[in-house]
Amino acid sequence: MIVVDTNVLAALWLPGHQTRAAERALRRDSEWAAPLLWRSELRNVLATLLRRGDLDLATALEISDSAEDQLAGREFAVPSAAVLRLTDESRCTAYDCEFVALALELGVPLVTNDRQLLRAFPERTQSLTSFGT
Repeated sequence: MIVVDTNVLAALWLPGHQTRAAERALRRDSEWAAPLLWRSELRNVLATLLRRGDLDLATALEISDSAEDQLAGREFAVPSAAVLRLTDESRCTAYDCEFVALALELGVPLVTNDRQLLRAFPERTQSLTSFGT
């Protein structure tokens, strides 16, 4: 199992320059987990693409449904105390620290391309680019 942040999920479901790396990560470990926050973050990404005209509503709904199916049973609430401790230690956002807190709780790596998270938590994070692009 690995924890993935929303950027990794978006890379998998929205074709782009990091899609192949996300597909490789999925092949290497298909049990992806995330804090419940991922849903709102992915919705925001999809809404932005809808507003720009880069995505139609039917496709956005299909992506949302598929991503929810993929993470079914592996979405978690994380303790506020853990998130706030991590933000205090790192100065990363609480949103980002939710993913770190979950990775720590589950004892698995967090796959991300967020440079600030990679620097702040090198012992717990793994770059998506390590799976190739």
